[in-house]
Amino acid sequence: MYVFEQILWGEGCRYVTGIDEAGRGALAGPVVAAAVVFSHPVMIRGLNDSKQLRPAERNRLYSVISVAANGIGIGKSGPDVIDRDNIRQATLQAMAAAVAQLPQTPDHLLIDGLDRIDWPGPQTAVVDGDAKSLSIAAASVIAKVTRDRIMEASDTLYPEYGFARHKGYGTPEHLNALNRYGPCPLHRRSFRPAS
Repeated sequence: MYVFEQILWGEGCRYVTGIDEAGRGALAGPVVAAAVVFSHPVMIRGLNDSKQLRPAERNRLYSVISVAANGIGIGKSGPDVIDRDNIRQATLQAMAAAVAQLPQTPDHLLIDGLDRIDWPGPQTAVVDGDAKSLSIAAASVIAKVTRDRIMEASDTLYPEYGFARHKGYGTPEHLNALNRYGPCPLHRRSFRPAS
């Protein structure tokens, strides 16, 4: 999974940065982006797209990545930004904010998906990047665990919705709670079931 990184390191890029997001399709909560920097190959056993991993394995990898990475940045766009600017723009803003939080300036960005972000340096969009690039896969884990923790904490504020269980996604439990209680401040009003 280091093909993209090896090419860039070979071209003299030191700080290669993978970027991914979590929560794009949820009905509630923020979209969270992570940027993870590696300057050399690191063996991280079991690292894969975060959606393919069990929660306990994601948490283990979160700890490993936090130690192994040269830098980690986190960016968030809340429901207000998502409703105002749309989910695509809110996601790109969160990604740019994650890069801005890094302790060093990246030499090249590898971004999961088709889009590029507002950033002056070189960047490459990689479709299915969380399955092709170790740094993007690492970013997917950091973003997913960070967002899950936000939603678990939100469960104490709004226990009737069950955020700790479904993390804001449109499960039957969540849809039933929306029908019963209506939306709360964490819901994205521009998403039809939560409007």
